[in-house]
Amino acid sequence: MLRKAKNDRSLRENLMLASSTAFVSGGINVASIIAFLAFTTNVTGHVAKLAHHVVEQNIRELVLFVVWLLLFFLGAFTANFIIRSLERKSLYRAHTTPVFIEVVLLVLIAIYGDNFYNDSQTEREILIGTLLFTMGLQNSMVSTVSGGLVKTSHLTGLFTDLGGEVSEYFHPNVSGKDVTKNKIYIRLTILTFYITGGVIGGYFFNRYNFAMFYIFPVILLTIIYYDLSPIALHKLERFFWRSKNINA
Repeated sequence: MLRKAKNDRSLRENLMLASSTAFVSGGINVASIIAFLAFTTNVTGHVAKLAHHVVEQNIRELVLFVVWLLLFFLGAFTANFIIRSLERKSLYRAHTTPVFIEVVLLVLIAIYGDNFYNDSQTEREILIGTLLFTMGLQNSMVSTVSGGLVKTSHLTGLFTDLGGEVSEYFHPNVSGKDVTKNKIYIRLTILTFYITGGVIGGYFFNRYNFAMFYIFPVILLTIIYYDLSPIALHKLERFFWRSKNINA
């Protein structure tokens, strides 16, 4: 799922990456709305509120929203910078490093929220900023890995792309229907799993509060394990084969 470059990826690999990361994004976004009354997987609403605070001259809120926007930007910058720095050494390591960072941050959020969170304004602001950073990190990672085909943290661009691609698929003068059909599959997969993640995330957050955040690192670690398991199995087979030859 993360081992191959954008030009070597299969439809199945892109669908698996899209479904898993979209589920995480949808779940985190709905949980954030319930917990903080704020979106944490995109910055569209925050930009609108930023403009509102400029008009109202609310300096503290203005600074806060600028920081949040910068944190989302910083997450995207960090993911791409890491990938470009490591891709010549190991494409798999380059793609998984941002995921590991996201896993660590989400585990810390789950631990803090489940054990120490007191619902203060400062805590809410810090946790929102941290989640915005992780979502910027994730969105940049999946976009870079898939060559811009997969983006799972917001749906505005998805509906725009989906509308254009459905139009191309049904238009009689457009060729390359198979490529367009694959793109439509990916867009619909993202939409389906984003909504599913949102519903499940909201349901379990209402029942288990921040303990629900432990689910997301498990999903992300599964993405990493998907590519790691064939290598581990191959090494295990070689080990037993060598042991068998030595004993013989």
